[in-house]
Amino acid sequence: MSSGSKNTDGTDDSSTDSGGHCSTPDSDGEVAEEIAIVSFERKMETAEEIRDELEDRYDSIEILEYHGDVFADHWGEYDCFVGLMASGIAMRKTAGLLDDKWEDPAICVVDEELTWAIPITGGHHGANQVAQDLATMGAVPAMTTASEAAGKQGVESKAKAMDAHVVNGDSTVKTNLAVLDDELGPVARLEGPRAVLVGDDVTVLKRNTDEGVVLGTGSVSGASKDAFLAAWEEALERTEYDLEDVEFVATATRKAEEEGLLEAAQELDLGVVVFDKETLLAHEGPTPSKSKELIGWPGVSEASAIAGGAERELVLEKLGYENEVTVAIGR
Repeated sequence: MSSGSKNTDGTDDSSTDSGGHCSTPDSDGEVAEEIAIVSFERKMETAEEIRDELEDRYDSIEILEYHGDVFADHWGEYDCFVGLMASGIAMRKTAGLLDDKWEDPAICVVDEELTWAIPITGGHHGANQVAQDLATMGAVPAMTTASEAAGKQGVESKAKAMDAHVVNGDSTVKTNLAVLDDELGPVARLEGPRAVLVGDDVTVLKRNTDEGVVLGTGSVSGASKDAFLAAWEEALERTEYDLEDVEFVATATRKAEEEGLLEAAQELDLGVVVFDKETLLAHEGPTPSKSKELIGWPGVSEASAIAGGAERELVLEKLGYENEVTVAIGR
């Protein structure tokens, strides 16, 4: 992990200690990429099994043998520590090191039998992510962050799903409460150049990269989760892109509460961005749509794919699936 942090423009600031920032540029810690498994010598075989299982999912995974100062000696070098030990040991040895949830590395503990994976700190900043990956080895992820415990996607998780980072971390207290109360809704996207004045109950997400594609999506009311998943798969198969290249799903504000769409996006760990009618009219696609004549809205899939893409261009024009879902792909 680099010893320098990133300024808000993404440039290096080598004069500032990196703390526990993730290696993703300017990420503010929503994801974990560099992992350290801390293990007693007698548990090294299990530590190696974890590394072998998870190593393809992270930039790096190293194994550190436990000693009394192991966390202190390596604090700030990794995005997440996986403690192969009792939770009490990890808590006592790291409590005095914790300073700021946006800067501290995440900590997740797991028992030798891989029965439980328990995020201790930094649930939204890598520990929940690691716990979910350990679930593929049979461990039950015991997540206690409020949004995940309620089966909902907090704003930090939304940022990760959209390959973005949270600019103003303090705002997440209020916006995650809104998530719990089902009052936040999907993420809206603004394009500049423009200045935006926000309050402390507005979480600002900034994309980490302008590369990738957007799944512009429309549907009939009540379309099933499986229909959305199948439609996205079929659309991507007609291009050179796959799911790993998708930045997020884009749709219209009038589809913001479409249950099947939201469930499908969450299953694939994708964020959802919604656009209002005026924005979609300004980015109308080439395929005629009856909805414009009937209700004044342009075709949602093409317009949202264009509006959501960094280059404002279509990769794939509207594709219909089973008269339920339409998909267009933009970049």
